[in-house]
Amino acid sequence: MGLGLIIGLFSGYHRTVDAIVMRIMDGLMAIPSILLAIALMALVSASVQNVIIALTVPEIPRVVRVVRSVVLSLREQAYIEASRANGAALPRILLRHIMPNTLAPLIVQGTYICASAVIVEAYLSFLGAGTPPEIASWGNIMAEGRAYIQIAFWIILFPGLFLAMTVLAINMIGDGLRDTLDPKLARRM
Repeated sequence: MGLGLIIGLFSGYHRTVDAIVMRIMDGLMAIPSILLAIALMALVSASVQNVIIALTVPEIPRVVRVVRSVVLSLREQAYIEASRANGAALPRILLRHIMPNTLAPLIVQGTYICASAVIVEAYLSFLGAGTPPEIASWGNIMAEGRAYIQIAFWIILFPGLFLAMTVLAINMIGDGLRDTLDPKLARRM
């Protein structure tokens, strides 16, 4: 999220950078995240750090787009123009005025990314392209249990249910944060 935040801030503020960066991000978003993660894992050995990288790279364009959209709407605001007129440097404008306004949507996007990462890691581990088999993960547990599904179906059932409940809980936290951080919803209550 940090890398996406930095890229999104500069991309949304500079129109020339925006044209180039967004074409790259569109190209990355054209590839489904699970396929990109599998391709990245095929290039490197199975380890936790490589799985984290494979989960992170497909999500960067989504963060960049969220931050960029907020920056595009904020850079024309009167207080940004007043800050520019007072001679504030670009890093000060981005860090002091624009970045704090991107944090609420970014936190909500972070919960979506977290839920997506949990599912993609389980996919990768189930397919044998994720974490090594000696590391416990729901994907590894289900992959080992598929040989025994005729005898003991619960070996796959319970990890799958816990995976689904975890993703649901993360998404519910994201919905709660969206409701809490959205000023339009706060005015209605």
